[in-house]
Amino acid sequence: MRADATRNIQAVLHAAARVFSTDPLARISDVAAAAGVDKRTVYRRFDSREELLLAVYRARLDELEALIDATLTGDRPVRDALLAFAEGGIRLSRDWPVDIRAVTDPAVRERREELDARMAGFLDRAEESGVIAAGLPAGWSLRTLQTQLHTVAQEMPALRPGPAAALVVETFLHGVGAV
Repeated sequence: MRADATRNIQAVLHAAARVFSTDPLARISDVAAAAGVDKRTVYRRFDSREELLLAVYRARLDELEALIDATLTGDRPVRDALLAFAEGGIRLSRDWPVDIRAVTDPAVRERREELDARMAGFLDRAEESGVIAAGLPAGWSLRTLQTQLHTVAQEMPALRPGPAAALVVETFLHGVGAV
């Protein structure tokens, strides 16, 4: 694929993520306008709005997988890994603001579950090392972290990713109590 075509596709995918996050019923022409391309450019690559939306979900998952590979694997200390993941996760959620939790496509859902399992594995390591509490209900730590990251990324855009990540990790590990 030519470099300009690749740039156009990336612009379309990012524009689609933004447009669909604010208007789930948006049309391809809305996405094309936001991406600064003709709608024929979008239709050359995507046969339908649904196909475009699935491509957005896959692109978001590709970035999430790369983030997990870069931050949660290896021997990095748990707290450092958690902070790096949180900062990257905030950036990712802001770049790809679509809510992937609502996806019904089986392949996309399965891939998301695989990535959730990898994150849960890291949180198991955090529990084993004593960084997070043991004995919590299954999935609690993962959902709590994901919810905090989503909230900061989408509802507190004025917070820069670094300080926002530090706030998320501090809250995740110690709560909001004054103790």
